[in-house]
Amino acid sequence: MSRPVLQVVAASTRPGRRGLAVARWVQRLAEEHAGFDVELVDLAEVGLPVFGEPNHPRLQQYTHQHTRNWSATVSRADAFVLVTPEYNHSFPASLKNALDYLSVEWADKAAGLVTYGGVSAGLRASSAVKPVLGALRVHVVPEAVSVPFFAQFLDEDDEFVPKRRARGRRQGDARRARPRHHRPAHPPRGIGLGRQK
Repeated sequence: MSRPVLQVVAASTRPGRRGLAVARWVQRLAEEHAGFDVELVDLAEVGLPVFGEPNHPRLQQYTHQHTRNWSATVSRADAFVLVTPEYNHSFPASLKNALDYLSVEWADKAAGLVTYGGVSAGLRASSAVKPVLGALRVHVVPEAVSVPFFAQFLDEDDEFVPKRRARGRRQGDARRARPRHHRPAHPPRGIGLGRQK
């Protein structure tokens, strides 16, 4: 019996993008899981022009070869992980365009979200894309992976290496394990501890 196909979709298409490293990291994790045949789908390589089919995608009466190719790619998948940056409190137009091209091919499949960005970690991209996926009848995994300040995890070869952060977590664990007399007696000002009277 063949394994389900999981497509890791890299949403950013801009020159100089660094998010492809995040998508490759997701691809490696999925391959290590060994429960899927994993494909990396790079929207920059797919190269879809702005949606221009004359017929509604639900009809699948495609007039352009690039649409037929995209349909075949998405049809192959059983599930997706969409790896997307946050652009202006939303997700990139390249991803919206790729989603809008098709309808039936997306339906009744599962999708996970991995977002990345600065301080917001791409959370607003995640919030913005969920209703679009819902309209396409994609079942979105409730928990998303959101990476803040993702560039700090890129090594000298532009590989995404989040394990570099583990040292900081261990330091945080060590701070929490300090004896009580080494901790501040009161929280710093401005940190609320419940309702104020």
